[in-house]
Order: sequence, then C-alpha cells, then structure tokens
Amino acid sequence: MDPIIPMQPDDPMGVETEAEARPWERLGALIDGGDAAAVEAFLESLSTGDVGRAVSRLDEEHRVRLLAMLASDDAATLVDLLPEAAAVEFLTEVEPEVAARILDQMPSDEQADLIGQIDDAEAEAILAKMAPEEAEDARRLTKYADDVAGGIMITEFLAYPSLGAVGDVIADLRANAERYARYDVQYIYVTDERGRLEGVLRLRDLVLTPSQRRLSEIMLPTPHTLTDTEELSDIRTFFDRHTFFGAPVVDKDGRLVGVVTRAALEEAVAERSDSDFRNTQGILGGDELRSMPLATRTKRRFAWLAVNIGLNVMAASVIAAYESTLEAVIALGVLLPIISDMSGNSGNQAVAVTLRELALGLVGPKEAWHVLKKEVSVGVINGILLGILIAIAAWLWKGNGWLGFVAGVALCINTIVSVALGGVVPLLFKRWKMDPAVASGPILTTVTDMCGFFLVLSLAAAMLDKLT
Repeated sequence: MDPIIPMQPDDPMGVETEAEARPWERLGALIDGGDAAAVEAFLESLSTGDVGRAVSRLDEEHRVRLLAMLASDDAATLVDLLPEAAAVEFLTEVEPEVAARILDQMPSDEQADLIGQIDDAEAEAILAKMAPEEAEDARRLTKYADDVAGGIMITEFLAYPSLGAVGDVIADLRANAERYARYDVQYIYVTDERGRLEGVLRLRDLVLTPSQRRLSEIMLPTPHTLTDTEELSDIRTFFDRHTFFGAPVVDKDGRLVGVVTRAALEEAVAERSDSDFRNTQGILGGDELRSMPLATRTKRRFAWLAVNIGLNVMAASVIAAYESTLEAVIALGVLLPIISDMSGNSGNQAVAVTLRELALGLVGPKEAWHVLKKEVSVGVINGILLGILIAIAAWLWKGNGWLGFVAGVALCINTIVSVALGGVVPLLFKRWKMDPAVASGPILTTVTDMCGFFLVLSLAAAMLDKLT
C-alpha cells in the first residue's frame, strides 16, 4: 500500500458534504466494513486536520480496529499526524504487538517521545515486542530530558571507521539502500575504533574519490559538535551561527551518539512554546485533548485551580483587614481591581520578556541583579505615567484630589514592584530547577494583588478624614 498522505480538498470553498462535515462517522462505517483499502483511500481524501479530527472522534473499539487493519507504515504515518497526546492514547489502547509494529516504522526521536509518555509497565511491554535494535535506541533516548540534545536527536545516521576504504562504504550503501532510505542522510560521519567522532564526509567527496583510499584521507576533520546534554537554548544558538542541516551529537567521551537536525530543533522550540503557554494557563501534566478521559482532564485542571484558591484567599485577607476603610470610602472598591489588574499586566510583560530571554540563552538564572536593574528603570517610568493617569481619572470621577493621590501613588509603587518581581521570579525558579512558566504567574498575581490592596487601603486609612 502507498503511505497515507492526506490531501487538501480540491474545492475548499465548495459546499461541505456530510462525510466532510462528520468524517468520523464515514470512517467508522468503513472500519465496520473491514475494507482496509477503502479506509486508506478515505483517509487520503481528507486534509491533515480532518484526519486528526476523524480519528480522535472514533470510539476506542474503532480506533483499535483501525490501527490493526492498516499496514505498519500506514499506521505509523497516521499516528505521526496526530497530536502527541492522542498518539500516546491510541498506542496504549492497542495490543503491545500492534503498538510495537507501528513504532518500529517511526524515527528514533519520535519513538522515544511517545514511549516516554507511556506508563512504565505498558512501555516495557511494547519495547519487549519491538525490534531489539529499535528498542535499545528508544530506551537510551528516553533517559534524556526533552529539552537537551539527547532528547531531540535521532539515532538513524551513517558512520564508518576512519581506516575504512571508500569502496567498502559505497558497497555498504548500495547493499542497504532500502534500509538507509528511511534515514535523513545529509552527512556521513567518520569514527575511530571506539566510536569517537573524528570527521565528516561529504557525499560528493565519497563518490568522486578512488575506491582504495581511506576515509581519514578525505574527511573534514574536527567537525562542529553538540554534546548530548546541551540545552535547547544553546542548540538554537549553535544553529543560528552555523548553516548546517544537522549536527552530530557526542557524549562526554566524544563518542558519536546521534544527530540533531534543524527541523527537530524547530519542532522542539515550538513544543516548548506550546507547553509554556499551556502551563501558564493552568493546563498541567502535559497536553490536554477533549478526547481524554474526564477524570484525567479534571484532575489536571483542579491541581492548578486548588492552588489558586489558596493564593486568592491570601490576597483577599488584606481587604478583610481594612474592611472598615472600604466601607467608609466605597469608591475604593472600584479602584482596587483597576490597580491590581494594571500592575498584574505590567508584571506579566516582564515575565514574558524573561521567559523569552531564557529560551534564547540571552540571560542566565544567576543574572537576577542585571534583570532587576533593567526592569526597575522601566517600572519607575511606567509607574509614574500610569499613576498620573489614574489619579486624574479618580479626581475627575469623584472630584476629590486626595482620592486621586491615593490611587496614583498606589499604582505607581505597585507597578514598580510587579515588574521587578516579573523580571526576577522566573530566574529564581529556573535556578531552583522549577518550571518558571508555571510558577511565575500565580506568585506574581498574588503578590501584586496583596501589595496593591495594601497600598490603596493603608494610604486611604491614613487619609480617611480627607476622603470622606
């Protein structure tokens, strides 16, 4: 069978048929009919987005039957089109033999990504059914973190001993052409007898060199490399400096262990951005899709919401302490959320810049003082300007200049505090080996709320005779 490659509809602006509107129903009917060719043809007629929508809306029984009826390479292509969370869910629904058959057809980095998301017992059952060489590579790759070179590298590369002859390499390439067709071959690597990287060989040089010459004579020595523990920001800097399609990865002993491609880096950076966004919005524990079990989705969201209840109670306690002041000057109840929200927005801007600079490697976890000085300078200017604006608004609203003074001073000081915290807190959490994207938001919100409420209400309490 030809691999499943979804195509866009010929007439995307035309009237949508019932099968296009609800493709999962048509797909389910074809699966019930047991005609694998018809199923494949229907999937090929759908766009990539519709394939994911159709397959994810199937019930578990139909998903299991779908993966079982497709050829291994077609099933692997289908799984690769799905979001990672959905792919993991599907692989855990089928028998280990079926999951292993599918994973054997996928690149090593994708194998590791998927197996790393599966429970240990289920993962081991699948690995036991995979080809031994594929399983060994997958086990090794899952030991790496997702954001280091070892976690995004592939192990499908071509390496030959430096004392080998050109003719032997060409003969091996021809003899294993079908196997190597799966490899993304841009370079051929040359190693010593212990597997340590010595050089890189261009295909052009290989083809145009007499067969009896040694690889060590025509290789490019001392190539640029990445270490297997290199972090994502450093890998990004490496590819910004060099126009390579891929870079060899070596371990601490200099042994060649994999290759990081530019495409893999871009995918990892995009996934990091998506993950940070989900975490800041309170979706913890990985990706979430509505096809997942209700209990899983509820638990992941509740973990975030429960923590936020405690933090909000802390902020609200400041208001409770100044309840009499708030009752005497009802207008403060309108100003409190404005000051809190504006300060929070300023702080979130600082958080976003720090997270961006961390991702790009432009700032390190130990540079809090440098970041603090930069943010305070912005906070002072913006704080003064915002304070003046809200002071004028409060004065015009109630005709009381002292009310404007209270609001303006509180917003000015709180803005300075919020940008200082927003710039520094992510660095501190990074230094403490915690996810700065997850932890910074709740901490910043709570502190700026408490500080803003305290500033407004304490100033108002001190000037109560002028406000009433």
